[in-house]
Amino acid sequence: MIERFLQKIPYLSPKLEKDGAYSPSSLALKLATVKKSDYSFDQYDNAYTGDQFKVLMVCTEEKNMVMKNGKAFSTGNHPIEMLVPMLHLKSAGFEIDIVTPNGKPVQIEMWAMPPEDDAVNGIYAYYKQQFEQPMSIKDFVGDALIDDSPYIGLFLPGGHGAMLGLPDNPELGELIRWSHNQQQLMLALCHGPAALLAAGIGVNTDEFIYKGYKIAAFPDAVDKQTPLFGYMPGHMPWRFGERLNNLGVTVLNKKISGQCHIDRKLVTGDSPLAANEFGKLAASSLLEQLNFLAR
Repeated sequence: MIERFLQKIPYLSPKLEKDGAYSPSSLALKLATVKKSDYSFDQYDNAYTGDQFKVLMVCTEEKNMVMKNGKAFSTGNHPIEMLVPMLHLKSAGFEIDIVTPNGKPVQIEMWAMPPEDDAVNGIYAYYKQQFEQPMSIKDFVGDALIDDSPYIGLFLPGGHGAMLGLPDNPELGELIRWSHNQQQLMLALCHGPAALLAAGIGVNTDEFIYKGYKIAAFPDAVDKQTPLFGYMPGHMPWRFGERLNNLGVTVLNKKISGQCHIDRKLVTGDSPLAANEFGKLAASSLLEQLNFLAR
């Protein structure tokens, strides 16, 4: 009842888009988006200079999340959570290939794109063609799961869109399990860990490859509060933290503070506040992985 009342206040009301979905309210945009990210350029002295190894980034191709009340939230991958880590991966010498479930264009929360951030907008322009014409996970799984694959890690960027079409995708589950068996790095930020649920499709709970892991991620408790200031037009249909917990994964943080965490070969971060530090950890971990492979 209180949410319905609050959303009648103009600056608390989510914005109705042309396709019938809702983007965040004026207040939510003021509180949760920035004109410029906190990206800080790092010169990686041991940057990779070869062309043998790349990073595979798994993105959503779905835009609208239907809330419990039937209203749709206009989402996708969060630009800062995606592009700031990409800047660090690029600085560390790694090119990035992009996949979506069926090869449809990547959906991005453009309302969160920082308009005054030259670095973020620059890396977006650099990869724009791939965002518009990515590879498909289905084709990738059919052709590229080989021992001498050129990939050294997978990146699952955040944004609520990571909960759409990825957690229930069996081909993604196969890709994640293959990557894990290849001892590749797994990089997952904010809502990105929701896609890890795909690794549990068709396997017993005890066989879930991330059982016993600890992560930093966007907490369910905070997601429950977002409708109060119009970030979303209602409560989400399900909670990814709860589902991961049921599979034996512990979400360490209850709030968002920019926390990052590394557990074995899984690198995670809690929110857009973590994007810069997460990017640095991801880049340095990948460079350490090169040393591991060279042994």
